[in-house]
Amino acid sequence: MPDSTVVLRLGGDLSRFVPARRRGPELRVTLDGTSTLGHLVESTGVPLPEVGTLRVDGARVPPSHHPADGSTVDVAPVHRPQPLPATPPRFLLDVHLGGLARRMRVLGLDTEYDTDAHDADLAERAATDARILLTQDLGLLRRRAVPHAAYVRGARTAEQLADVLDRFAPPLDPYTRCTACNGELRPVRKDDVADRLRPGTRRTYEEFSRCDRCGQVYWRGAHARALDAVVRTAGVAREPGPT
Repeated sequence: MPDSTVVLRLGGDLSRFVPARRRGPELRVTLDGTSTLGHLVESTGVPLPEVGTLRVDGARVPPSHHPADGSTVDVAPVHRPQPLPATPPRFLLDVHLGGLARRMRVLGLDTEYDTDAHDADLAERAATDARILLTQDLGLLRRRAVPHAAYVRGARTAEQLADVLDRFAPPLDPYTRCTACNGELRPVRKDDVADRLRPGTRRTYEEFSRCDRCGQVYWRGAHARALDAVVRTAGVAREPGPT
């Protein structure tokens, strides 16, 4: 007796998650009588956080659905922009996305990042702090304890940032976050931070901000043009502040 099977048709770029030897316009998956549709999709390599809608023979179904033998399943990627779980959104990045974390903070996005965090720590923190976990680790994406997660596309930081902004379209408020620790920046009088400035900086600049978490002092230094370019690329029109 032949095995019971369903056919999965992957939309968008979801086939990127499927091993090369199995890729094709359609995937035939064997039913075991107990697995849900969500489990069957993930068995191909596609993580559920990257799936938008599931349709069996044209009818929309949840991941908990048990498909019948011979069913055809259309697997659509998440819709962009993806609805945010909270506004403003809160993000948590894995240890391999440090460059992305800094650029997101430049744009004013609440972005936590810890080089010492392990997968279990990230999963727990994402759930406890209601943060969207951004990662390129497929194992992290498959952790059921993480309520909101996304795979970051792109090898270069600029590509990764463009992907995150396209996927979530978050509200941006540049130059309001500390790029070192994610604390909020507050305007501060020059006299209040003069003892922390080099003589040339004291002579040249008048406007400063200070992180309310780590105390880092910011001003528009030599790197300001590069940061302004990040802000312009993100499509934000506003007067630059201390950086």
